[in-house]
Amino acid sequence: MLSARASRLLERWQAHASLLRGHAQDELAEHFWLVTLQGRPGRATFADYVLRKWVKDHGLRADDSGLLWIDRRRLRTTFIAQPGQRQWSLRATIDPNHSPQVEGDHYLSAATPAQKAVVEEIARDAQGDLLRRASTPLVVDEATSAAGLPEEVRRLGLAEGVLVELLSGQRDVFTGACSDQLAGLHGPKGKPCPARPWVCLLCPLALFAPRHLPNLLRLKSYFARQFREMPREQFAAFFAPYARRLSADILPRFERAAVAAAQREVGDEDAELPLRAEEMTS
Repeated sequence: MLSARASRLLERWQAHASLLRGHAQDELAEHFWLVTLQGRPGRATFADYVLRKWVKDHGLRADDSGLLWIDRRRLRTTFIAQPGQRQWSLRATIDPNHSPQVEGDHYLSAATPAQKAVVEEIARDAQGDLLRRASTPLVVDEATSAAGLPEEVRRLGLAEGVLVELLSGQRDVFTGACSDQLAGLHGPKGKPCPARPWVCLLCPLALFAPRHLPNLLRLKSYFARQFREMPREQFAAFFAPYARRLSADILPRFERAAVAAAQREVGDEDAELPLRAEEMTS
């Protein structure tokens, strides 16, 4: 629905072009936007607008040796950048007047040793994050063999005292026990981890014990409430990896009796979780 001002503008243009429309051919008269091309009525098209005569006169050439294609709307980068953000296209560039190849050469290539070091560090962090997400969660319960703990301790690089603190609950966070909250996996190194409770489910520094079962089940209920309220695509992007890890890899490793006993402590409400206002489901 057009606004009143927009409707009046279109009506004024229709009245303004009525004289030209009377001299146009039948197939042209049906078009709303008409212009004069070399003294003759013509249809206002995108190609006629962007490819001007002076481009030929000045011999402006693109990288492929063809005539330079100029779109004056591209001088306003926000106009062309917004459509490019909706889906992948050649418009998704830093400067819409540059091709992806040009931008890759000028903006993405590391020109100095310091820039190369930064790019390599980013790549290492990304690869390390993928490996950490693929690692098996460390779950400790009565059915766990004691022979497996020393191997996990070596994998995490933990000292004997740290393992004692993990098993005794001295390093507990909401979802589990954290072997090093200052490791900087999800925030600045040397400062307490700022990650949300569900992030611990995929963190290699987390240890899950039977005392954590009530909170783990509270998270499971929270994921179920989010699944009912959020679009599936949005849930898949935000919570699906954590919900899958909890249901498929962590909870099945506890005894059924322990899970059933912990389930009786779960009230299935947001007040049981340390949530922010925007994370509430009710």
